[in-house]
Amino acid sequence: MDINEKLEAFRVMLHGASYQRLVNEGFSPQYDRYDCRVKLGRKYANVDVGDSGKYMVVLETGDIFGIKGYGVIHRGHHYGTLDTINEWDWAHYTAVLKRSKVAA
Repeated sequence: MDINEKLEAFRVMLHGASYQRLVNEGFSPQYDRYDCRVKLGRKYANVDVGDSGKYMVVLETGDIFGIKGYGVIHRGHHYGTLDTINEWDWAHYTAVLKRSKVAA
């Protein structure tokens, strides 16, 4: 998969998880209000939820970070890579690492 396909998979996963959480909590969200978009830059891709920036992806490595302000990466908030998106729960305000099953 190339970077654009990975970004699209991330966008779809983020949108679905966010939308499903709101429905599960009893809200009736408008589909377009919580839509996720990816805006490509030279070094980073901005991932927006609705009208707000949420995550930034380093295009060279696929690392996913939170943001300090729109277009400003927050290296202290690292959420894996585009290759590890299934290891995270994207439904919450920020991503949460899923608990791994430890073999007994």
